[in-house]
Amino acid sequence: MANSKSLQTQLAIIGSGPGGYAAAFYAAEMGMQVTMITSDERPGGVCLHRGCIPSKALLHIARVINESREVGECGVQFDAPRINVDQLREWKNSIVNRMANGLVELSNRRNVRIIRAFGRFADSGTIRLEPVADVPLEFEFVEFEHAILASGSKPAIPGIFRLDDDRVMDSTSALNLSDIPESLLLIGGGYIGLEMGTFYAALGSKVSVVELTGGLLPGADRDLVRPLQSRLEKQFQSIWLNTEVTALEARDEGIAVRMRGQNAPEEQVFSRVLVSVGRWPNSAGMGIEDTRIETDEKGFVRVDAQQRTDDPRIFAIGDVAGEPMLAHKASREAVVAVEAILGHKSQFDNAAIPAVVFTDPELAWCGLTETQARAEKRKVEVARFPWGASGRAQTIGRPEGLTKIIFDPETERVLGVGLVGAGAGELIAEGVLAVEMACVARDLAETIHPHPTLSETMMETAEAFFGHATHLYRPKR
Repeated sequence: MANSKSLQTQLAIIGSGPGGYAAAFYAAEMGMQVTMITSDERPGGVCLHRGCIPSKALLHIARVINESREVGECGVQFDAPRINVDQLREWKNSIVNRMANGLVELSNRRNVRIIRAFGRFADSGTIRLEPVADVPLEFEFVEFEHAILASGSKPAIPGIFRLDDDRVMDSTSALNLSDIPESLLLIGGGYIGLEMGTFYAALGSKVSVVELTGGLLPGADRDLVRPLQSRLEKQFQSIWLNTEVTALEARDEGIAVRMRGQNAPEEQVFSRVLVSVGRWPNSAGMGIEDTRIETDEKGFVRVDAQQRTDDPRIFAIGDVAGEPMLAHKASREAVVAVEAILGHKSQFDNAAIPAVVFTDPELAWCGLTETQARAEKRKVEVARFPWGASGRAQTIGRPEGLTKIIFDPETERVLGVGLVGAGAGELIAEGVLAVEMACVARDLAETIHPHPTLSETMMETAEAFFGHATHLYRPKR
């Protein structure tokens, strides 16, 4: 298909999120000619522009507001916060802009060509470019030796929730911070909804959540969820479990929500509604039907351990390549895909992928969970250390946390780690390393951790496995 309107490249990447730009940068450093195609104005993808980064910026503000209230119990009083929504939005956007400009600079320094366009496969060696807005195209096609599909995902909005009304939001519009609604309903008790609910509740919204299953964060360990749910019951207006939303109706006074379930009202009106029931992979409309790429029943692209699709020249990484849909998983897959393209013996064989929920308190886990072990009928030993026994947790006024480690009872190997508490997301990396390195209980118990820190709860949990944690008394059986 070569012609004057085609660009030839060694590696073409569709998408510029944490998977796409990580692949582009690594491949360029390895000497490849790289072209990255993105519909966004600058690299970063959903994570930087409409997800991880802006949401964590806003959650930082929520944490500061909550801490200013909590220290009242210590004898320190602050005036009620005065919130300038426009300035807050500008501050959040400035962080995104600064990081996006940094990615552009890094792309330029590595000689990664960025084409702003919609990229769709025309065949197994060609990507068709379609214009974004009024941005002119220099080329119509990109011809490649290899390609990586890193097209990400989008919020799932079932038809029943699709109203032509901006008061019904998805995660993207919730992050735009149009205003502080008087009342907000979260449809879905997963991590996206609870993170956004945490922020809006701190700003003063009356937040409620409706969840179809019997608990918040359905996939998470119940030991970890309990302290969070206990705190949210104080911060949120209502939590309705085992409840289904049957209809939404736009009215002048708000969005009327009809519900059916346990202890839930039949109807209630909210200023805004946030639909957060999951995400769908961006595989439809990518032209994969004109290649040999195969997808599963959910629309995820099928890949092998080297991220190679059924089309041998095309690889897929990140959300479009399957769950868990996490930025750090995409970045690791990017390295694997590039190394496979270069002929290295690389594959995605990580034993643990950490998950973090940035609520307050945070949840984090990796490896085997107790729930999973029970479902698989695996014999495990579980050690727990409540943060009420942690000096550091007491000094910061956050004793509700818990550190939990899953061990193999015969080898004493660390199989999984779970945390709930302030800063749990910063602590989980030690657990990931322990699982990846096949550490045993004594490795953690005999590693000197600084005191007083939350990190030493990892050491004391391992000590508890042997029945002699310093700050926790367990009578011998």
